[in-house]
Amino acid sequence: MSDNPTDPTGPTDPAHPGSAGRSDGPHRSDGPDGPAHSATAATGPAAGSAPDRPAPTVTVIVPVHNTRRYLDRSLGSVFAQTLDPHRIEIIAVDDGSTDGSAAWLDEAAAGHPRLTVVHQPASGGAGKPRNVGLDHATGDYVFFLDSDDRLGPEALARLLRMAEEHGSDVVYGRIVGAEGRGAPVDLRTTNPRVSVFDSPVYWSLAAYKLFRRSFVERHRLRFVEGRLLAEDLPFGIAALVHAETISVLADYDCYYLYGRDDDSNASRQDVDWPAYLAYIDTVLTDLAAEVPPGPDRDKLMIRHFHGEILMPFAAPYLARDEAGRRAMREAARPLVDRYLTEGVLAALPPGLRLRAHCLRAGLDTELTAVVQADSAPGSAPTPGRPRIEDGRAYAAYPHFRDPDHPLPDALYDLTPRIAVRQRLTDVQWVGGVLHLRGTATLRAVGADRVELILHRSGAHLRVPATYGPDDTWHAALDPAATHGDPLADGIWGLKIAVTAYGAGDAQAAAGPSPDAAGTTPSVPSAALRREAWLVPEGGESATDTAPRVISHGPTGPTVAALFLSSPHRHLHLDLDHDGARRLLGADLRGAAACTRTGRATVDARLTLPGCPVDAGLQFVLRDATRCVALRTTVERAAGDRYRARSRLRAGPPGTWRVALRLTAGGLRREIPVQSADGKGPLTLKVPG
Repeated sequence: MSDNPTDPTGPTDPAHPGSAGRSDGPHRSDGPDGPAHSATAATGPAAGSAPDRPAPTVTVIVPVHNTRRYLDRSLGSVFAQTLDPHRIEIIAVDDGSTDGSAAWLDEAAAGHPRLTVVHQPASGGAGKPRNVGLDHATGDYVFFLDSDDRLGPEALARLLRMAEEHGSDVVYGRIVGAEGRGAPVDLRTTNPRVSVFDSPVYWSLAAYKLFRRSFVERHRLRFVEGRLLAEDLPFGIAALVHAETISVLADYDCYYLYGRDDDSNASRQDVDWPAYLAYIDTVLTDLAAEVPPGPDRDKLMIRHFHGEILMPFAAPYLARDEAGRRAMREAARPLVDRYLTEGVLAALPPGLRLRAHCLRAGLDTELTAVVQADSAPGSAPTPGRPRIEDGRAYAAYPHFRDPDHPLPDALYDLTPRIAVRQRLTDVQWVGGVLHLRGTATLRAVGADRVELILHRSGAHLRVPATYGPDDTWHAALDPAATHGDPLADGIWGLKIAVTAYGAGDAQAAAGPSPDAAGTTPSVPSAALRREAWLVPEGGESATDTAPRVISHGPTGPTVAALFLSSPHRHLHLDLDHDGARRLLGADLRGAAACTRTGRATVDARLTLPGCPVDAGLQFVLRDATRCVALRTTVERAAGDRYRARSRLRAGPPGTWRVALRLTAGGLRREIPVQSADGKGPLTLKVPG
């Protein structure tokens, strides 16, 4: 089940297998000397002996309860794994299904030698079925798959490779949402060794990942039994806290997390919230025993304030009468008092920050107003456009600077959380002008103005952009006349600046106009402004990075080229008049021939984007001491393609390197001609 903290049944007892890995707590139906399976029945190969079969590498454990309609998808994804099937063991534990799931599993086991089916009475959650699966497992690793989800075809092969190469105790595969279900965390970077304190892995404590089985048994990790939800929380916490090596595989979609069309996911059920919060109290007590107070514990507690402690204070809170709300507040307050440090409070978004403060201070009326602001039909995560003052943004929650309800401004402050959300969707040259288009806004705030920022060696230039509906923007950069003068030679980084103004500032929202010198005045100090690097969608494959000739004002043409920096792929513009960095005509290829009487021909083709129509192209022959310019005929074709040819009745004797000289105003370049096969420079041999 998901680590989304809801539970319609509530905890039957606050005791549970804590982070020390107790597996004999009161939720187990096993006897004190080990699993008592008198109430279970197993079918399939693992139920008997099979001494001739190789031991499996991984055991996939699938708890099943009334998910017949999803079993073809879930178990089918295991049967379809690219990993050698002899390395896979599947244990499906039917937890008292009444919809035909049990019969489907038995029939599937008859046709799949590696599938074992265990039947048991309904236990009230996925905890006991998973524990029974662990008791039956024989693989070196275990993977927990929910019976309504599925695996990517290469998931097990890739996860095992990561674990075996790096000695991992836990391996996270990338999780993606499907059919209305969101992924708990988007893992974007593959890393063979991460920490719970410096990566997002702790934000996903659900069971669906790969575990080394000897690690699980050494720490006696088991799931809480009898709970419909959050039964995997103690298991996930203990595994991450005790693991020596945690790995992340983010370059493949390993696990597909589905929503059910009948809304029967455990995360969508009603809950006894006071009992649930009492259960969370015991879970966090165990965590606190493992991680001492300080910044590391705070990093973990931030996740629990998001996920378990404050999550109930939403629509479920408003659905209770005053007695029910009071019971929820009284259950949550000890958790807030114990774990809400200043560091945790500052890291929460304003909505949760206000909830935590109101719970701690006993501000019941204010708490209800904040919850109502978030829970109204169609409300956004932050209700209304934030208030912007003195370069800071404040969330539009109730009672801001209300003298009758004194709440500190810091509780509403959004400023540290605001960042540019932007896409650069189109980059192209039109003549000598660079046109850039995309979308941009400030997260949770919106935007009133967008500018293109060019910076280099302390110099910062602003280029106004038009900003229209749907957050779209367009900027035109003319290197020949940026603010009236040519843009200086060198490498310029390209950023976008997004500005939002305070409410009612109509003149500022309209955007300042450039002054007489062509410069744009700075934004008012009350405005909120953020910058971000431009990163083209599609990377270099979608960006024209070929050097080109452009107009550069009175100094004549120069060479311009776009490139993406490494490793972050930020967009840069290089103006290279001297030719030290950017090679024009990189596709210049040619052929040369000479008869015994000295008659020679040279023929070459190339692309010269932006080359002026009056530019000169001429072949040049060079050896160690001499330079000979040849009379050259040039043909221009579509797409900035050129063909240059030269014929010599009596060429000068010697072995010559062939180049093509470009002359355009003050720009002069000699481009080496490569042989037709591109394997080396083109040479012309003329006999004496």
